[in-house]
Amino acid sequence: MAEHYKLDRVREMADNDEDFVMALAAAFIEEVPVDADRLRKAVPENDFYETYQAAHKMKPTLELFGMTSYHALIEVQDWGKYEQADKDISTQLQTVLDGVDKATAEIKSDFNL
Repeated sequence: MAEHYKLDRVREMADNDEDFVMALAAAFIEEVPVDADRLRKAVPENDFYETYQAAHKMKPTLELFGMTSYHALIEVQDWGKYEQADKDISTQLQTVLDGVDKATAEIKSDFNL
């Protein structure tokens, strides 16, 4: 059962259409881990542009799925956007990556994907 994500907003957006909920869950597991891998590579390389692009793309999905790592993602996004080379965001990055990994595993299990 969902511990690392919530379906409240997803179901509201889908108007409780379970096929649409399933489609959103499938989109999550297809797209979000790929963007998380982009972050995993871009942040240590101080690739601000790639960090911003990947985080910005992930933002609405993490918010829609009610993930607690959403706020850490905003910090990662802003680090890239404002090129904050003097700021260490490794903790926030790890929070995002852990949240995505756990939510992805749960969604795969919960939706048999």
